[in-house]
This record gives sequence, structure tokens and C-alpha cells, in this order.
Amino acid sequence: MFKRLSTTTRITAFITAVCICLIATDSWRSWHARSVQLQQMTVATSNRARSLAEQANDTIKAADTTLVGLLERVEYDGTGPVALERLHKFLVRQTVELPQLDGLFIFDKNGKLLVNSRPTLPQNHNNADREYFTFHRTHADRGPHMGAPVISRSSGKWVIPVSRRIDDARGSFAGVALATINIDFFTNYYNSIQIGQAGTIALTTDTGTMLVRRPYSDRFVGQDVSNTDFFKAYLSRGPIGTAFITSSQDGVNRLNSLQRLKDYPLFISAAMSKDEILADWQSDSLLHLGADILIVLVISLFGWRLIEQIELRNKAEAEVLRARDQLATLNRTLEKLAMQDGLTGLANRRQFDLALDNEFSRAMRNASTLALIMLDVDCFKQYNDIYGHPGGDGCLQAISRAIRDVTAQRPGDLAARYGGEEIAILLPNTDVTGAVAVAENIRNVIRNLKIEHAGSPIHFVTVSAGVDAVVPRLGADESTMLIHGADKALYAAKMHGRDRVCTPGDVVGAPA
Repeated sequence: MFKRLSTTTRITAFITAVCICLIATDSWRSWHARSVQLQQMTVATSNRARSLAEQANDTIKAADTTLVGLLERVEYDGTGPVALERLHKFLVRQTVELPQLDGLFIFDKNGKLLVNSRPTLPQNHNNADREYFTFHRTHADRGPHMGAPVISRSSGKWVIPVSRRIDDARGSFAGVALATINIDFFTNYYNSIQIGQAGTIALTTDTGTMLVRRPYSDRFVGQDVSNTDFFKAYLSRGPIGTAFITSSQDGVNRLNSLQRLKDYPLFISAAMSKDEILADWQSDSLLHLGADILIVLVISLFGWRLIEQIELRNKAEAEVLRARDQLATLNRTLEKLAMQDGLTGLANRRQFDLALDNEFSRAMRNASTLALIMLDVDCFKQYNDIYGHPGGDGCLQAISRAIRDVTAQRPGDLAARYGGEEIAILLPNTDVTGAVAVAENIRNVIRNLKIEHAGSPIHFVTVSAGVDAVVPRLGADESTMLIHGADKALYAAKMHGRDRVCTPGDVVGAPA
């Protein structure tokens, strides 16, 4: 019968293992393919971000280099009519040669436009209110300044201002040289990059101001993104990093590769939609999953039919087996109940007597030590008088649980309710010293329960314990002598003031 049941089990396990291996193998393949796909796209977006950062840096560098030349001309040639005429021609040529430029401008210290790259010079044109002008007037730094994007007053287009401070011969503020880069230049370039339908490219300042974003919208220009996950990821990963970020603009989860520009306080982000990255992988995985499900169903159907035949043949025998097992379980339960105290859950007196005789005989054969702890609840009669017998039962149950917890740490020990509030603990292979240590542990554990006892001098429940141990000799000792020794020691503990552990050696000199 067991062979037939074992065969059923083996068939089930084999079919399950085959299905699990099939699914696990394909799942691993699919997960590996996913990891490879993400890794490849991480490399691809990182390369795009690096290329875009170089392009943006070069674009701004060309404009900034032009500004350096303008500063030298203005500071050395001055701003007289002849010098401005020559400078105007130079600005026009530079704007033609650098398609990213929307315009080049020179402003005096009051913000008045001195010359620009337009064919004609606007009258009464003043930019003293612009952020970049205020910055240079209050900062002596001669380096380039990247301003927030603005709508150009000369062309009406969104531009990114790049400016440098002009000083006079004394080093005082003398004006601003300004180059404006057409945002359309970046937009047109970014639109030519293959990053999927939901991909994005963003050029952002280190302070969290967005300059350009693909797909383009006027609402993105100059937008503050310093509190977004996108900007926080840039701050946490440093000048170069890659992370999956859910966009605060459209809620799309994208793989973002971030790259700081080499020479300017800007960074570029090239991002691809996670869904688009994994679209092919998902299609392939779904196809494999469908095939796996079909194969598993076929194998499972075959196995189910095979097992069904075996189960039908073994059904009657299984019923007999279950009946026999139930009877055996019932017998074990009855046997356990017959050996267990109903109130405390400890062994009862009958089980203790049997165990004592068996352990005494074993100790005699092996010439080993057998110890016994007799434990009694102090002032238990007063406890029952004050709290009633239900309260006394609850107290005994709490104490018994504590004793079970301690003796459970020592396999082979047996704790039994010896009678009333007295509990006996049998300790094989244990001498007096070891038994005293166990008894002290139990006493302290029960004391720490802090069970209220108004009739006790210390106002909570304590126990006294007597300990004895023997090495039984054949024909000379009886098991009852161990009980008598522990009882005498318990009596000594009671007479010495309770809440203590005593041994037979403590009986001598005990008060009468």
C-alpha cells in the first residue's frame, strides 16, 4: 500500500518538478533578456546623454568664445562711434557664422544698448531690468553667466542668455556683453535624435531651471524643477548617472541618463520610456509564457489522469489507513491525558512515579546522578483564602507555565504536579549543584512574575524548593529516598523563611 502511495507521490513530484523547471528556466531566460535589454538601453542612453552634453557645451562655448572677443574689443577699443561701427559689422558676421545665435549685444553700465548684431540699432533700448544685467552689476566675477531663458525683446523668440561682465580701466562695472542662443536651435537638434515616441531630452541648469525640453512646449521653458524626483536624482548621482524616474510633467516612467556639461553649470538628460524599452521583451515573454502554459497544461492533464487511476485503486485501502491512524491518534491522546494533570498541563503523579522508577533504575545501571526538586508555593492557603480557589487555580497555571519554559530548555527533565500546590521536577544526569541552579532559576522566574499576593510578607507569590541528588547503588537504595531527601530540604527552605532553595545539608541547624 505504501509503495503504491509512494508511487503516486513520486509521479506528482516528478510532474511538478518538470513544470517548475520549465517555467523557472524560461522565467530565468526572460528575466535575463530583460536585464540585457535594460543594460543595453542604459549604455545607449548614456552615450546619447554624453553626445548631447558635448553638443550643448560646444554650442554655448562658441557663443561664449565670441563674448570673450567682444570684451577685449570693447575694453581696449572703447565705445566711440568708430569703434561701435566696426564692432557692429563684427557682430553681424558672427551671428551669420554661428547659427545657434539669436543675437549679440553690448550694454553700457546703465543697461542702454550700445550695439547689437541686428541690421539697425533700436532706439532707447534698455535691458537694465534683466536678471543677467543685475547679476553682473553686483558680481565682480568675469566668467560666463548662464541666465534663465527669456523672450528676446529684439526678436520675440525664447532665448538662453549667455553673458559676461565688462569692466572699465579702473576695474569698475562698465556694462554687459550678451549672446542669446535661440532655443529653437536646441529643439530642432533634439527632434532629430531617435529616442522613441515617449522619449525626452532636457537641458537644465544646476539650480533646477529647465531651459529646453523635447517634446517642446512653452510651459517647459524656464520651469522650476528643483523639487522633482528628476532633479533630486541628478543631485544624488553627481555629474554622471542613470536612474528610472517617473516624470512630474507627464507621469511616464523613463530611464534617464544624466550628464553635466563640462564647462557650464548645466546638465543634459536623455530619457527613454521604460514601456518602450521593454515592449519587444514583453511581447517575446508573453509568447513564451503562452507556450509554457500550454505545455504545463498538457503535462498536468496527463499526470492528473495517471494519478486519478492510482488514487481510485488505493481509495479503499486509504480509508482503512485513515481509520487506523485516527484510532492511533485517539489512543495517544487518551494516553497523554492519563499522564497529564488537567489543571496545570504538567505531568501527573502517575507519570511522575513511573518516570522516577525508570530514571532511578537507569541511574543505578549507569552509575549516574539523579536529582529531584520539590517545589511548593509559599503561603498558598492564604492565597486561596484571599483570592478564592479560581484565583488559586490561575496562580498554579501561571507558575506551571513558567516551570515548563525553564525545563523545556533541558531535554529529559520532567516537571509534574506532585499534589496540591507542590510540584516535583526530576533531573536525570544532574548533581546537587546543577539541580540547585535549575531550582534558583525557576524561583527567580516565578518571583519575577510579580503575581500579587496580599497574604505574603513581600506581597507577591514566591516559591520554596528543596533539592536532593543521589547516585543509586544496587540493593542499597530505593527511589523513595530521593523524595524524602528533597522533602526535608523543602521543609528547611520553609523553616528558613521561604522564597529560597535548600539542600539536605541545610537541614542541619534548621529551627524546630
